Amino acid sequence: MDRDLLTHLPIVAAVARRGGFAAAASELGMSPSAVSHAVRLVEERLGQPLFARTTRSVALTEAGKSLIGTINPALQDIHERMERIKAAKGKPSGLLRINASRISLPLAITRVIRAMAERYPEVEIEIFSDERLTDIISEGFDAGIRVGEMIAQDMVAVRLTPPFRAIVIASPDYIGRFGRPKTLADLADHICIGYRLIRSGGLYQWEFVEDGRDVAVTVSGQAIVTESHSAVELALAGVGLAYVFEPLVQAEIASGKLIQVLGDYAVTEAGLFLYFPRRAELAPKLRAFIDTVRQVYREAAT
Repeated sequence: MDRDLLTHLPIVAAVARRGGFAAAASELGMSPSAVSHAVRLVEERLGQPLFARTTRSVALTEAGKSLIGTINPALQDIHERMERIKAAKGKPSGLLRINASRISLPLAITRVIRAMAERYPEVEIEIFSDERLTDIISEGFDAGIRVGEMIAQDMVAVRLTPPFRAIVIASPDYIGRFGRPKTLADLADHICIGYRLIRSGGLYQWEFVEDGRDVAVTVSGQAIVTESHSAVELALAGVGLAYVFEPLVQAEIASGKLIQVLGDYAVTEAGLFLYFPRRAELAPKLRAFIDTVRQVYREAAT
């Protein structure tokens, strides 16, 4: 194979991962023009465009998707083998990229990152907050963090938190003005803060358990958000009822700033998990993170 082509493939992968030439250039420490030149050279050698470019966006063509699907696993394998070779001479090092929902930091990994900074100062951790169900392999992440039921079965999963409930909360001011819902049917008469699903664009139906059956309720109101922290802020301001994971608002409930309602209908979620492809844990930096997760939670349990 053409040697120039091989040296430019990681640059193509970076443009696909970052979604643009400037972002890829920043990650690689190159100029945007150098990145553009590398991509153009690969396109010329392959005889077809890899990216569809407009003034506002860069997207993979079908040929680009096919190429990225082929080279990403190979590049990842090379990267992991080099990391293991380096680790054999010293401590784990390098950039660990984790794709996580925003709630993961306060609920699961802030203390892990603190411990990592103390134990493995040469490992840099990048947390990419993302509410989508991202394909961590194709987008170049080492691992992801999601609620257990959202994780593909072919991934290895490491528990980060115990199971927790999804609950409905409101401020005392809201309850004072509109009353407290007592049944799921009452939600139709209340202002509810909705969730927009990033991938599908639809609105999330609130999930409950009623008489032993799973029930999904369509709600409506004046505000729609894409993640839980915004819903909590709006609930605190008295805008409406919010549907959130219980650990996220325990302090506010304990202080009386928020009130839980419809507790008898609350569902229990599996909890948060760190997940990654099989064999990925062989990379020293991810192995160090996994070991730190287990150590931190073992200490917390004692």
